[in-house]
Amino acid sequence: MIRLTRINHVPLVVNSDLIEHIEVSPDTAVTLINGQKFLVLESPDEVISRVIEFRRLSADRLPRILGCQSEA
Repeated sequence: MIRLTRINHVPLVVNSDLIEHIEVSPDTAVTLINGQKFLVLESPDEVISRVIEFRRLSADRLPRILGCQSEA
């Protein structure tokens, strides 16, 4: 899940796995796979950065969730 801000400054939390595409016209529009659209204040690059960071954090936690020991 990533935190975004609607164009009217209302916070929004989005399941980043459901993002189909992002477009600029001139506002940033995030379209989900179910067709739902959100206009957000963040730029497309910022949305992408938040998705990458969320996935990075999720991947870092996966070994602990699975009970694996890291090799340090």
